[in-house]
Amino acid sequence: MSRRDKLAGIFSDAAAETTQKLAAANSEPTLKENYRVLAGPVRSMSLSLDRMDQEAKALSEALQSGEKVVELDPELIEVSFVRDRLDGRLTLQDDLVRSIEENGQEVPILVRHNPSADGRFQVAYGHRRLAACRLLKRKVRAVIRPLSDDELVIAQGIENTARRDLSYIERATFALNLEGRGFPRDVIMRALSTDKTELSKMLSVAKSIPADVICAIGAAPAAGRRRWMELAAKLEDANMLKKADASIQKAGFSEMDSDQRFVRLLAELTNTTNTDDAADAWAPADKSVTVASKSKAKAFMIELTDKNAKPFGEWIKTNLDDLYEAFRKSEKNRGD
Repeated sequence: MSRRDKLAGIFSDAAAETTQKLAAANSEPTLKENYRVLAGPVRSMSLSLDRMDQEAKALSEALQSGEKVVELDPELIEVSFVRDRLDGRLTLQDDLVRSIEENGQEVPILVRHNPSADGRFQVAYGHRRLAACRLLKRKVRAVIRPLSDDELVIAQGIENTARRDLSYIERATFALNLEGRGFPRDVIMRALSTDKTELSKMLSVAKSIPADVICAIGAAPAAGRRRWMELAAKLEDANMLKKADASIQKAGFSEMDSDQRFVRLLAELTNTTNTDDAADAWAPADKSVTVASKSKAKAFMIELTDKNAKPFGEWIKTNLDDLYEAFRKSEKNRGD
């Protein structure tokens, strides 16, 4: 099999794998609404599948028609002119970086000649692969294609849907950035594989939450549309905006991970009866459960959310005797 045919197969396999994942998500009987990774409303999934299938076919046809995979110096490549990710930094420990270091870059990125700088290029998609190759100080494998601005942002949006989902707020801010640059709604809908109704909701959320608050929280991948809409509604109140500004400036806020920062801020804005109450959040590395806690003078409340909330809560309830005994022993040892 030639290298060109092999690459064409890679793109087809990637599209098939994405189709299976989205189909599985569509058939899921229940989905935790409070904290979910948004795959888009059901009515938008067919749009997403169609666009990804078309892009995979286009890449396959391009390779078969003679477009070559070339190796480029990463320092000659600029990122897209529209930002789509809030937490985009990679480290040498990142799974993608380690995979490319061990196995090489299996999937090329897509670039165009930079329209404003001779001899330089601009990414349509593959930003994380480009960043990984920069970290590893190796050339990046790419397909160079003439693309209009519209074609570039559509390809950028489709790639993010196909390979590593943007969080809800990243999709919303990406849409707002595109609108701010004058892209028409039909182009934005194609870039995000969504429909008119859902796009309007995204734009409303992104416009309602100040940019500094969004940046302070970050991508918050576990927080879905409903929770971001809840936060946006609260921030329509000027007093809530002041409270949010104070909350994100508190010591320890920036040290939390993004999902914990979201839970912390929403909990503090929801707690309107006593602004002195302490709210905190914890989640394991895999984000399978989020534990939000709130303490008062003679009370302590815990709320569990995400996919492992129910089994983890049942386990705690079953083991309360042992847990409390361990607590009593720790108190005794502290007294000694």
